[in-house]
Amino acid sequence: MALSIYKRGQGKYTRLCTAFGAAIIAALGCWQLYHEVLEPAEFGFGRRASLWIEIMVPVGLFGALGFVIYWLVNKPSMADFMISAEGEMKKVSWSSRKEIAVSTFIVIVVVFLMAALLGVVDIIFKMFFTWLLF
Repeated sequence: MALSIYKRGQGKYTRLCTAFGAAIIAALGCWQLYHEVLEPAEFGFGRRASLWIEIMVPVGLFGALGFVIYWLVNKPSMADFMISAEGEMKKVSWSSRKEIAVSTFIVIVVVFLMAALLGVVDIIFKMFFTWLLF
């Protein structure tokens, strides 16, 4: 029962992407552990035993983290959240490419106009306070 998939087929892509992202983070952490801590360490054993420790600790940790990720993704509360999140994302009405391009252009124009306006106001204030103080 611990290894069964909760609500198989529902929220499939959300759970897969979540598990894949968590696995990438776990793999990078295990690589850092190997590269920064275990590889330069001296364990006091022979070279072969040290190599076993250097390799098997990150691999074992990644296996354990993989099991934890699998368990978390199939935990009923987490799985129900991801299933409902995927359902809500299907309800979103996405803007068309043209609407996004027009909106982006408007935002860029407004930013440049505001920057120009603030620059002019800054110059006016500088001239006014320079005239006032001197």
